[in-house]
Amino acid sequence: MNYQKDHFPVLSIQEFSQGKSEDCTVLFHELRGERSIDEAHKHDFFIAILFEEGRGIHTIDFVEHPIAHLQLHMVFPGQVHQWKIKKETVGYQLMIEKEAFESFLPNLRFSSALYQRHPVMTLKKGAYDSLLYEFRCVQKELEKNEPFEALVKARCGIIGLLISKTAEKRFSDFDIYNSNAILSQFIGLIDKCFKEQRSVAFYAHAINISPNYLNMVCQKQLNVAASSLIQDRVLLEAKRLLKTSSMTVKEIVFSLGFYDHANFSKFFKSHTGMTPSAFKDLK
Repeated sequence: MNYQKDHFPVLSIQEFSQGKSEDCTVLFHELRGERSIDEAHKHDFFIAILFEEGRGIHTIDFVEHPIAHLQLHMVFPGQVHQWKIKKETVGYQLMIEKEAFESFLPNLRFSSALYQRHPVMTLKKGAYDSLLYEFRCVQKELEKNEPFEALVKARCGIIGLLISKTAEKRFSDFDIYNSNAILSQFIGLIDKCFKEQRSVAFYAHAINISPNYLNMVCQKQLNVAASSLIQDRVLLEAKRLLKTSSMTVKEIVFSLGFYDHANFSKFFKSHTGMTPSAFKDLK
């Protein structure tokens, strides 16, 4: 377990390697039977899970997702997750180390923020079979004494493209962002700058449009104000820090760019109905 500069306890891929080389970048595991992650935690790597059969609950960034047959679940680096999986579950898990994930990321055709909004997809049989075939090809290559790393990366790239193809058909959000460059840029900038920048004007200037026009685009396409998208990202990070970090609430306040504890508490309670301390202690 490593600690980032902001004191996150983060699990690395090596902790799941089970005797593999320390410099492994991709791992494959089969999931069979009952298992649970009781304490929410984070990884510094990407996880894609295909559920062939399944029942249970997978909680990703504090949202509960029922596990069912023919599903794809994704957990991105830095996301908080835990699960309770029932005994009849059969699944296949692919882990991609952080640096390899950066190479993999361009194969996901949309902003990673969009996939994080839709981390679970129910698949048609054909889409599931195509993904499973690529998962199995990765598995077979990794089982060799000397896996061909370039081939593993190429297969992972195909998996990314197949995920994008499925996502494009499943969610209207992807159609909106795919056809609207402004929204795509805005979401990407929020993910990079939300700790330092909360002003709609900052993002509008960066995209070279007016704040009013940016807000109009968000209202028209997503039925939310531009400021709401920024606040949602700040709130998500606050929840992650409170649940998975050893930081005090005071340290979190300043990490997220709030002026003082009272200001942060007011913001957090207005969105969740509870104080930061109460949320941190919530089991």
